[in-house]
Amino acid sequence: MKKIYVIARGLAALGFVAFALVAHVAHAADELPGKGVTVQPLKSSLAEEAFQTLLVMRGLEQLGYTVEPMKDLEPATQHLAIANGDATFMTNHWSLLHADFYKNSGGDAKLWRKGVYSDGAVQGYLIDRKTAEQHHITNIEQLRDPAIARLFDADGDGKADLTGCNPGWGCELSIESHLKTYGLSGTVTHKQGSYAALMADTIERFKQGKPILYYTWTPYWVSAVLRPGTDVVWLQVPSTPQQDGGADTRLPNGRNYGFLANQEQIVANRAFAEQNPAAAKLFELMKLPIGDINAQNLRMSQGANTAQDVERHADGWIQAHQALFDGWIAEARAAAR
Repeated sequence: MKKIYVIARGLAALGFVAFALVAHVAHAADELPGKGVTVQPLKSSLAEEAFQTLLVMRGLEQLGYTVEPMKDLEPATQHLAIANGDATFMTNHWSLLHADFYKNSGGDAKLWRKGVYSDGAVQGYLIDRKTAEQHHITNIEQLRDPAIARLFDADGDGKADLTGCNPGWGCELSIESHLKTYGLSGTVTHKQGSYAALMADTIERFKQGKPILYYTWTPYWVSAVLRPGTDVVWLQVPSTPQQDGGADTRLPNGRNYGFLANQEQIVANRAFAEQNPAAAKLFELMKLPIGDINAQNLRMSQGANTAQDVERHADGWIQAHQALFDGWIAEARAAAR
């Protein structure tokens, strides 16, 4: 009888150990729902997008995902790569500016987006305040006047030089539409290439006291260096170009810069999002103020722009918002249960 009792005790002990092991494995699965899954983030060639991408990568790592280094593709190709499953997500999808990229890559059938990562993104044209006040320039249509256009001639051809948008970003289409719609093709040259290099030249001209004309957007560091209202002023746009589908581009402040206000969203491969509810919930929850992006981008423009610098900025942001970040992770883990 004693022998049977000892055997029973042993079996009970083994059962407890097995139960504890199963419970531990289940708890580990709850804590790391992404274990064994590899993700591939994308960003554009714009180095300043690394910060916002890295924050999402850090969140995915906390969930157990294996996160590959981010790769650079331009927006149209990013959408297509994610739709085809060659990459997992991007954080720089502009809900309106990139609408055609989203639709042409398969739309909701192949891509997934939910929530707003960064709200209130605006874009438009600016000139230096001194020239604006001296010549009473407030509207882009005034550049039809050859005498006004020549004020912004940087290369001596008699036409205004507009620092514009890189091919493939989407904004170049709206700029070209504006130039055509407002009859500016004969007096304005849309300068394209490396936006960062072109803006460096534009800022140098401003420092020399010369007139400048450029396109920019927020979130981005340019408006922290060339401060709207102080150093530069926005140009108004008289009507809505065909590129924006006839929608009213007037902003809540009553001004019209010719572009609809945008939201930046995280876009992911739909199959991945459906199979990984923890990652999908993280994508939906994460929010990053435009002011924080501008501040980090400014630090990059001032020289803190290495990969190590950006990683330090991202980790510092998380530490400064630890409770918020931990809350996102907790909710993402709960979504996987």
